[in-house]
Amino acid sequence: MEAFEIADVLARQAESGRLYLEFMRSEALSVGVYVLPADAVDPQSPHAEDEVYYVISGRGSITVDGETRGLEPGSVVFVGAEVEHKFHNITEDLQLLVFFAPPESS
Repeated sequence: MEAFEIADVLARQAESGRLYLEFMRSEALSVGVYVLPADAVDPQSPHAEDEVYYVISGRGSITVDGETRGLEPGSVVFVGAEVEHKFHNITEDLQLLVFFAPPESS
């Protein structure tokens, strides 16, 4: 079994100095945390994999393929492979749990 405490994972991400930190990978799935500070510009581009974002904490918006919605703790967003998406209007640091299937860059 692999088990994780999100507080520990977020601490590792903060120590890494990177916006994204993968912490779990299997043949079919990878999972990481993505953290964007308030007022940040989201630098990502579309991925080759389907992904699901779960908002752990923070507030902002996401635009996926031209459709925009607000985000708050507990929000879940699916983004299909190769679909344009960006986080924006980040008013409180966004801490996101990210699931990629298949694993990112596989």
